Amino acid sequence: MKTARLMTVLLAAAGLTGVGGAWAQTGDKDARDAAMRRAEAQYKSAKATCDALSGNAKDICIEEAKGNERVAKAEAEAAYENTPRTREKVRVARAEAAYEVAKEKCDDLSGNPKDICVKEAKAAHVKALADARVDRVAADERRAGSDKTMATRREAAEDKRDADYSVAIEKCDALAGAAKDNCVRDAKARYGKSS
Repeated sequence: MKTARLMTVLLAAAGLTGVGGAWAQTGDKDARDAAMRRAEAQYKSAKATCDALSGNAKDICIEEAKGNERVAKAEAEAAYENTPRTREKVRVARAEAAYEVAKEKCDDLSGNPKDICVKEAKAAHVKALADARVDRVAADERRAGSDKTMATRREAAEDKRDADYSVAIEKCDALAGAAKDNCVRDAKARYGKSS
């Protein structure tokens, strides 16, 4: 029962960033800066709401507000840079926010149930960080693989062009005089050869 409640808390905390997503177009610095300012304004507004609370409820509310701000800023940066590393930072920010909120919620408990709650929060945190790292490495590998694939395709295209050029020149050898010269010139032009 407590595990299910903790998972609900963690998922809710991870999804609390109703402000995030596709704010900035890749490379749009003004949009990123505007998103950062919105995140700060939303934090101040949320913190003001939290000030009306007391005790652990206030602590939880403040952690949620801080987490939302960190996630929103990470999302703005990721939308701006659009790299596997910045996308990983968004996932890390979400994991950190969820962890901090979960720890605060564990403070309502005592004894062994509190210890279990904290351990479960830590385990969920570690898993989320590990998943973020794996996804970033996989994206890096895909990108490196894509670069390697593109280089291989360029080399293959060049090899094919050279082979076709050799065939064309061989066909020109069957001709003589001006016809041969025209054939060679045409083959060089068609296959991008200068010599």
